[in-house]
Amino acid sequence: MRLLLDTHTLLWWLDGDRRLSARGRRLIADERTEVFVSAASAWEIAIKAAARRLPGALDVAADIPGCLQSQGFRPLEITVAHAQRAGGLPPLHRDPFDRMLVAQALLEGLPLLSNDAAFDAYAIQRIW
Repeated sequence: MRLLLDTHTLLWWLDGDRRLSARGRRLIADERTEVFVSAASAWEIAIKAAARRLPGALDVAADIPGCLQSQGFRPLEITVAHAQRAGGLPPLHRDPFDRMLVAQALLEGLPLLSNDAAFDAYAIQRIW
């Protein structure tokens, strides 16, 4: 299975937070799962940590590539096609980081692991 993590899902996984669903923990932990993390999530973590809106993520923000590598997660770069698709999405979800995740999920054929039901308004597969 291939899977794209929402930003909060990544942070909850790294922190061992019990808010991450049991299904999500199983999927991420399964060595057969190819886990992707968007550059949009890295950007969101860096911005919010710098603004002290994610005080628990300061260590993650300091070395996002190292955190991903230590978990065996694959970075998903933002392409021009991703940006174009995100910009053309209906504004059903107001967060631009989340709209990028929708665009990437659509174009890359990746289910999104997220507890955010707002993603259900788009034609993507959301797992929780």
